Amino acid sequence: MLFQLEQEERSCLRFIEEQSNGSAEGCRPFWEAVVCWPPADVGETVHRPCPAFFSPFRNSTGSVSRNCTSAGWSRTSPPYHIACSVDDDAPERSFFATVKLIYTIGYSVSLVLLAVAVSILLLFRRLRCARNFIHIQLFVTFILKAVAVFVKDAALFSSDDTNHCTLSTFACKASVVFCHYCVMANFFWLLVEALYLNSLLVSSFCHARRCVWGFSLLGWGVPVLFISVWIASRLYFEDTECWDINEDSPYWWIIKGPIVASIAVNFMLFMNIIRILVQKLNPRLIQFNNSSQYRRLAKSTLLLIPLFGTHYMLFNFLPDYINVNLRLCIELCIGSFQGLFVAILYCFLNQEVSII
Repeated sequence: MLFQLEQEERSCLRFIEEQSNGSAEGCRPFWEAVVCWPPADVGETVHRPCPAFFSPFRNSTGSVSRNCTSAGWSRTSPPYHIACSVDDDAPERSFFATVKLIYTIGYSVSLVLLAVAVSILLLFRRLRCARNFIHIQLFVTFILKAVAVFVKDAALFSSDDTNHCTLSTFACKASVVFCHYCVMANFFWLLVEALYLNSLLVSSFCHARRCVWGFSLLGWGVPVLFISVWIASRLYFEDTECWDINEDSPYWWIIKGPIVASIAVNFMLFMNIIRILVQKLNPRLIQFNNSSQYRRLAKSTLLLIPLFGTHYMLFNFLPDYINVNLRLCIELCIGSFQGLFVAILYCFLNQEVSII
């Protein structure tokens, strides 16, 4: 809201500058914190609709007015809190507080279980293999993502008096960069999991050590490249506020573009996995004694589909301002428990771990 208010203020100041050469008679235009008042003649009454700034608090359909007198502008009539039905008990405030509570719980529980899962996979030597190495990297990205969210919240929303829209410190920008990197690394390791599972069904190529190193470069190195380009772009072309506001910024696609691409590729890989499993489950194409193995693999794959970023397909190709509340629920609330589900499926329900 503050970002929107700053845009309206800049627009109003440009309007006032354009009117500076007008007639000196009457009332001059001015910016009144939330409303831009145009020039008016003496005796004229100017009506303005309730500013968009108040819309998150109530459905503001009223209007305010001022009279232009020989002594200047009169007071606003009626006052904003009456005309625009502003109430401190805003439902959106309660909604955002609920969302923050849910994703804080989700990330906290996921963080604990993921840490336990990583410890289990590292502790036992017999669990050390290429498949579990990739699982560990994915767990680590979920852990870093949870930590990054907590760090970012602490840096930007540590106090109710902090205006994070105008906050511009190194610590604030570093927390935003760290959060973006962890989120991007998480998406790319989800892509690695899909690539690895797909390769296991097609061939045994990924059992080679060089393939594991290639996956590591994709999961950790590629996000570093895009994040570095984004940092340079923000420093030289758009070094404003805390770098957390990306509305109407073309440089945001340096980060969002690869993430959307990874989600799309991930989705296609899962569709290919399902196609392969359906073919392998055809009793006319396989021996009967192998069918149970593929059925178990198919069941596991179907359980993993909603956990590998498929749900992000719903909104990543739509503008950021569409269905904001629903997007918050999916990306923050449901997404915060994603690490929990992945840890349970990949570690705690893993037959190799249960035997140990």
